[in-house]
Amino acid sequence: MSASGGTRAIIAALLANVGIAITKFIAYLLTSSSSMLAESIHSVADSGNQALLLLGGRRARRDATPQHPFGYGRERYIYAFIVSIVLFSLGGLFALYEAWHKLADPHGIESWQWVPVTVLVVAIVMESFSFRTAIQESNHVRGNASWVEFVRRAKAPELPVVLLEDLGALVGLVFALFGVGMTLITGNGYWDAAGTAMIGLLLVAIAIVLAIETKSLLLGEAGSVADLARIEQAITGGPEVERIIHMKTLHLGPDELLVAAKIAVRPTEAADELSDGIDAVEARIRDAVPIARVIYLEPDIYRPPAER
Repeated sequence: MSASGGTRAIIAALLANVGIAITKFIAYLLTSSSSMLAESIHSVADSGNQALLLLGGRRARRDATPQHPFGYGRERYIYAFIVSIVLFSLGGLFALYEAWHKLADPHGIESWQWVPVTVLVVAIVMESFSFRTAIQESNHVRGNASWVEFVRRAKAPELPVVLLEDLGALVGLVFALFGVGMTLITGNGYWDAAGTAMIGLLLVAIAIVLAIETKSLLLGEAGSVADLARIEQAITGGPEVERIIHMKTLHLGPDELLVAAKIAVRPTEAADELSDGIDAVEARIRDAVPIARVIYLEPDIYRPPAER
């Protein structure tokens, strides 16, 4: 994923959510609708999450230090994990609390009845533009993968997070419109509480998915299948290496891959020839997979298992 593509999607979502949050709060103050309050907090949480993603991307660009020799690329994963916590607590749990509170006092919407419907329809339009931007930017890097595969396998967390947040925002707006609309039609505030509860359950589910996927990135994931194949071809694609004895890769960040491999070389090779050969292999790896920033190659003599 290009950093610019992820940044464009984040900024588009941030601008949309700030405007939507202000509008929803005004609608809540005029109508006292619990669905509008839940959606207001949802938009505030989303705005804060996008700010966190921008901050994480900025901090990840810091240079490596003696204390952190592999750099700060994984800070993007940390901030994405914080986003899932914020969405779960501030968005989902608050909405469920508000639904429970509304059930205790299920009053209808008695004034400014046209406001919440108008606000929700406008919000759906604005959120759709943000969602479209996230889809367009994701399509640049998604390739032939399905959307589920893209969310599960993407090494850069920003686009999957924005995609899920925007999708959750759109579905949540539909839930809110359902709750508010049925409350206006029937005069029964239980519909408003039901819409709020649906929003809360949706946000909790999305937060759990984000937490699971980001946790995997935090623990450390290997390179993609395609990158591994290109690296193996680069290592064995010249006369310097007889075979790969074993190899491990690890993402230090979305755009930084560590490659460590034990390679079999000819037993008669001189030290200077060995050094030049390893340099040539490293150059081929970087040409094949540009994100392979840190490469450790250990030369060895291959011995079949029966000879050990």
